[in-house]
Amino acid sequence: MTSEQMREVRSQLLSAVRDFVRREAAPQAAEHDENDTYPTELVDQMAEMGLFGMTVPEEYGGLGVDVLTFAMVFEEISKVWMSLTGPIGSHSMLTFAINKHGTEAQKQRWLPDLATGKKRGGLALTEPGGGTDVAAMQTYAVKDGEEYVINGNKQFITNGRNGDVFFLLAKTDMNTDPAYKGITGFIAEKGPGFTSGKDLNKLGYRGVDTSELVFQDYRISANEVIGEEGQGFYQAMDALETGRINVAARAVGLAEGAFEAAIKYSQQRETFGRPISSRQTIQNMLADMATKIHAARLMTHDAAEKKNRGERVDTEAGMAKLYASEICAQVTMDAMRIHGGIGYIKESPIERYYRDAPLMIIGEGTNEIQRIVIAKNLLKRYEI
Repeated sequence: MTSEQMREVRSQLLSAVRDFVRREAAPQAAEHDENDTYPTELVDQMAEMGLFGMTVPEEYGGLGVDVLTFAMVFEEISKVWMSLTGPIGSHSMLTFAINKHGTEAQKQRWLPDLATGKKRGGLALTEPGGGTDVAAMQTYAVKDGEEYVINGNKQFITNGRNGDVFFLLAKTDMNTDPAYKGITGFIAEKGPGFTSGKDLNKLGYRGVDTSELVFQDYRISANEVIGEEGQGFYQAMDALETGRINVAARAVGLAEGAFEAAIKYSQQRETFGRPISSRQTIQNMLADMATKIHAARLMTHDAAEKKNRGERVDTEAGMAKLYASEICAQVTMDAMRIHGGIGYIKESPIERYYRDAPLMIIGEGTNEIQRIVIAKNLLKRYEI
């Protein structure tokens, strides 16, 4: 696809997504959030639009869009209801891993159904005793002939209940030094020995399932190893670069949604005979909010464009995720302050935006870890 064709596809896709979230998702978001109910019809509509296959090549039935377009779709959805990005966000790391690191046979087998949303899934990485410390995972896989037998638990898994297939990380060698060299990636489909555990009741990010995954003597063919044994950590870090870009894009979109609500409200709400938008304090807040959002968007798009070029972007994606998520928390709080009391109750989406914002600070590697990773990379870059 040429650059001109990609821009045309991007324009059409963003227009369709914008119309969908405002017409279909906006009226349902508050109810699904309040009751923590899965928006089956909305997710099915996203599948029909091809959003589960955004980054899957056209030859396997996907849309084949670039990472920048992918990020911009996440922005548009998050302006209205960030939770709705969950089913396609985690799913995209699975399709990315298969497309980037899988064999041709694996691509032919899995990508067409994943692209259409007939099968849906995600990333099975985090465990109860280790999130950021990936190398400390306890889920293990033992070779038995032409199969592996897997035991362990995963936690905080988006699509955990409603997903079918997962990019599963497990230890195939518990004695490597460093430990992460013993991690292997698998394409794991639910079946005997692989089930969902309990669903988690969350502060925000409601309406999308976040669950445990349980593996008890789960048998999987050796043909479902992605790449080679011991390559899983590197594959996961590669996929997480895209994941951090999508988290940054979610944060940008969520902040934009809160800002738009705040600036409109400021022009409607009057105190002492004047709109509060005429007050310098409010104007300063709006100016700072818009400036932060613009900077976060530029950082996110920069990381996406570098990823498109095939460059390693762990530093840039980490910076974008770090900055965008932090300003998202600030902007949603400022939006609530501008709204005053009405922003604190559920009649306004501001209360939901505020609860959703912390996820981006925590998800895809906490911001504390992002700072460590960024600093290490910078020290290597400027080594004397």
